[in-house]
Amino acid sequence: MSPEVDIVVVGGGPAGAVAALNLAPGRRLLLVERRERAVRVGESLLPAARRLLVDMGLFAAFEREGHAPWYGNTSCWGSEAVEELDFLRGPDGPGWHLDRARFETWLQREAIARGARLVHAAADHVAPAGPGWRVVLRGPGGVLHLNARALIDAGGRCSPLSRRLGGGRSRDDRLVCGWLHGEGGGPGLTTLVAEPDGWWYSAPLPGERQVLAFHTDADLPAARDARDPVRLLARAADVPGLAGVLAGARFSAPPAAGLALAHGTVLAPPAGPGWAAVGDAALAFDPLASQGLFHALYTGLAAAEAMSRHLDGDPHALTEYTQQLDRVRAAYVRHRDDTYCREQRWPDHPFWARRHARAA
Repeated sequence: MSPEVDIVVVGGGPAGAVAALNLAPGRRLLLVERRERAVRVGESLLPAARRLLVDMGLFAAFEREGHAPWYGNTSCWGSEAVEELDFLRGPDGPGWHLDRARFETWLQREAIARGARLVHAAADHVAPAGPGWRVVLRGPGGVLHLNARALIDAGGRCSPLSRRLGGGRSRDDRLVCGWLHGEGGGPGLTTLVAEPDGWWYSAPLPGERQVLAFHTDADLPAARDARDPVRLLARAADVPGLAGVLAGARFSAPPAAGLALAHGTVLAPPAGPGWAAVGDAALAFDPLASQGLFHALYTGLAAAEAMSRHLDGDPHALTEYTQQLDRVRAAYVRHRDDTYCREQRWPDHPFWARRHARAA
């Protein structure tokens, strides 16, 4: 492998793979993946992603992957009444419940087909070198020293690469998610149910499985239930809005369970001279927004366009990318605060009081 490359993309998840597949044609690009795959809580892709996939020439191949349709949402939010949102009536049709590992692997294959080189390694060292970067990768095959003109950080919420380059990370709150997988389940609908100390999420998964997840703040007593699958199930049984979910799926012996960070975070700045962050590395959302994977695709594409312009000599490209993300962040915060403020049944409970105060 030549030690001289145009771009190193660190992180082979959806955001990194999308950036790579859009930049690879005509560029010497290395996509670096550590191969450490975490079990995902449950992954859904909004209907609007159809437009991004079409723009990138990926939609026909994506359809052949056969992911499960996501027809809409049911929710008990703001009252005990069940509300329904039907995506089929929208302009983009249904969304998708994804097999996340298969989705990532497919995007990586598309990047390779367009000219990217995939390397399984970790970025051991990164430092400025003239107008570009000196990068040291360490993996099963040994140590690789590279000179790169540009870097893209797709390393997720921790954004280790961006923090080495001067980015500072802040979080919105202390939201965590206790989750478990069960067998069976109903049609392709997502369920959201608010309760006094947080909110619940349930959705189908590939392989006739179902996810059940409880979101609360890490410092509240309810977080003890989120950390223990047995206590989580007992708590769910007391939530009337979950009766249909618990009746349709078997959660008594979950094959997988865990606790995950779920708070929103933001990196400032998300880009600088010769580098940019994408996906959760740049901006991570509260899961209530259901925007994580859509944001990964969007920022992967937007960063690819900005980085291509930067390499072609446009001095404003990465600044304009930063401004794009600022607008995304502002719109997300407004939507998040509006959604939390719709729930006013437990204003004195800390979980909701904190969010109402933040919105005010």
